[in-house]
Amino acid sequence: MASVIVYYIHPGHQHSHSNLAMQRLLQKVDGIERVDLYSEYPRFNINIDKEQQRLLNHDVVLFQFPVFWYSGPSLLKEWIDLVLEYGFAYGSEGNSVKGKKMMLALTAGGPRQAYTADGYQNHSLRTFLTPFQQTATLCKMQFLPPYVLYNSLHSEDDSRIEQHAQGYVQLVESLRDDRFNQRAAEELDTIGFKDLANLTGIIR
Repeated sequence: MASVIVYYIHPGHQHSHSNLAMQRLLQKVDGIERVDLYSEYPRFNINIDKEQQRLLNHDVVLFQFPVFWYSGPSLLKEWIDLVLEYGFAYGSEGNSVKGKKMMLALTAGGPRQAYTADGYQNHSLRTFLTPFQQTATLCKMQFLPPYVLYNSLHSEDDSRIEQHAQGYVQLVESLRDDRFNQRAAEELDTIGFKDLANLTGIIR
């Protein structure tokens, strides 16, 4: 089994439908560590030693957050700036997270077709996530395709949120149990619920 840590980063989570549903079901998953960054560091006073130890203790680091202005919430940027420091995560002697996996679980307000060359966002979602991927590369981590719920602001009246949240549990469990098909995942730009049967070997 792999040790998995899930960082939840949402400054307005009380107003969220999709992210709260994902977190609610994730609480039922055993054998993983869950961290609510805004709850733990409301004033952004990040405990660098504590966070670096958390990284040392885990094989898979998963960040869950809504896409904010083509990136992540500001606390996540602060966390990256302080925790993934030179000599720890990168540099000639910074090999502490080498070989670990990084993954994002995202909710995007726009539909999938918006994140295309012909859509109103003009670029793929993966293009906007390039800084996260390059951060993982610099730190010698493996960057896995993100698990994404598109059009999340318009899904509260249908079953997509619950389905996506159930898929999130399936995904995290497969990472924990070393059942996630990384080779097949790397052929995808982003991962959705429909992809999970092929990637995790489980249909629910």
